[in-house]
Amino acid sequence: MSSTELAREAIPQRLKRGIKSRLGPWGVFLEGFAKHPVMVGSIIPSSRYTIEKMLAPVDWDTCKVFVEYGPGVGTFCRPVLDRLRRDGQLIVIDTNPLFIDYLRRTISDSRFVAIHGSAVDVEDIVRAHGHEHTDYVLSGLPFSTLPDGIGPAIAEATWRAIRPGGAFLVYQFTSAARDFMAPFFRRIDSGFEWRNVLPCFLYWGWKDEARPR
Repeated sequence: MSSTELAREAIPQRLKRGIKSRLGPWGVFLEGFAKHPVMVGSIIPSSRYTIEKMLAPVDWDTCKVFVEYGPGVGTFCRPVLDRLRRDGQLIVIDTNPLFIDYLRRTISDSRFVAIHGSAVDVEDIVRAHGHEHTDYVLSGLPFSTLPDGIGPAIAEATWRAIRPGGAFLVYQFTSAARDFMAPFFRRIDSGFEWRNVLPCFLYWGWKDEARPR
C-alpha cells in the first residue's frame, strides 16, 4: 500500500476517533451497541429515576460485594460506588471489550474491578477476587434476546453466587426476565419506571432459602 493510500485510510479512523471523543461515553455506548446489539439492553443509558428506584432496596451497610452484569459505560457504576462502603468491592462483568476498556480508563476507584467475561462464570469470578459470595447482583442484560440456554444459566449461576438474604436486581424493557428468575428466586418484588427510555420493568429476586426449589 502506498503512502497516499495509507493517508486516505487514516482519515476515516481519525474522523471516527474525533466523533467518539466529542460524544464521550455516549460515543462508546453507541459503538458498543452497534457491534454487539444482542448483548446490549438499550441504545440509551438508564435514567436517574431507574437508578434510584433499582438501588433503593439494597442494604448498603451490610453490602461488601456488589456485582453488575452489562455495565455499559458505567451508568450504574458511579451511583453504586457512591453508596458502597469503603471496604466493599464492585465487580462488573461484560462480554464487550469496548465497555470494559472504557471503564478501566475512566473509573479509578480502588474498590472497582472490570472483568471482560460472561455472567455465566460469576461464581468463579467472585471467588477469584477473594469472596465466597456476592451480596447483590444487578443486571440490565436483555434476557429475551440472549442465545438459547444462556438466560437460565445466568439466573442459576447468579442464585448460587448470591448469599442468603441477598438479591438479584434486574431491569428490562419486557417482563421476560421474571420467567428466568422464577425457578430460582421464590420471592420476586416488581416495579415499573416510566421515566426511562424505554420505560422498564424492575425486579428484585430475593434469596431467602438455602436451596432453589
